[in-house]
Amino acid sequence: MAGGKLTVKTLAAMRKRGEKIVALTAYDYHTARMEQQAGVHVILVGDSFQMAVLGEDTTLGASVDVLIAHCRAVKKGAPDALVVGDMPFGSYQPSDETAVASAVRFIAEAGVDAVKLEGGNNAAVSRVRAIVSAGIPVMGHIGLLPQSIRSEGSYRVVRSDSEEMLLRQTKDLEDAGAFSLVLEMIEEEVADAISRASSIPTIGIGAGRYTHGQILVVNDMLGINRAFNPKFLRKYADLNSVMEEAIGSYVSDVAGGTFPGEENVFKGRGKAR
Repeated sequence: MAGGKLTVKTLAAMRKRGEKIVALTAYDYHTARMEQQAGVHVILVGDSFQMAVLGEDTTLGASVDVLIAHCRAVKKGAPDALVVGDMPFGSYQPSDETAVASAVRFIAEAGVDAVKLEGGNNAAVSRVRAIVSAGIPVMGHIGLLPQSIRSEGSYRVVRSDSEEMLLRQTKDLEDAGAFSLVLEMIEEEVADAISRASSIPTIGIGAGRYTHGQILVVNDMLGINRAFNPKFLRKYADLNSVMEEAIGSYVSDVAGGTFPGEENVFKGRGKAR
């Protein structure tokens, strides 16, 4: 990556200069390598892999062990990007001590540069403060909170009647030491107000045009899941069709006896048929 290793200070400097922060998720070595090569600044190893990769209905089943394995692969593929490990449900909610212990594992075992956790209530702010006090950078996350789907009941846009609460949460997370903030599924005007009031970079997903950066789930923007089409998503490829065609061709070739071909076989000294 041009300019060398990115850090949390890099993001602060980009915000100050008015440069947009480019973020994507990744869950494997090869995707991370391509993202770094393309110039992605922040790679989030998200608990979203539960839905985007495993086909689950929620992110709630993600585990620290599995996420750490994915984080390790991503960090190996993108050593110069800012790699953030997403702390899954249950890894920080019980207590500050649990949160710090989980965050330490992400740093020590996976080598990530930071962790992310959801929420801006008193408990979440306390967790952020404790993790930052342990010397680990934390990315906050407010607005729609996928890990709270059981209490919220659905994935819906956060409207203007929540603006005062979101502004208060932003200030509290800043004061706790968060270095940046994901804004998810928030009305554009509200996300704009948060971004203008915030002293740290905001990175939006479904939060409009005025955040300091943008993030998407890489499987979604590559069009792997044809059925997933939320309004905030722009698909930059149709890999669903590409993969279906390639797999169909393979099936046809094997069934028809044209694969393997002459060029695909190893020959010894035995008598050929």
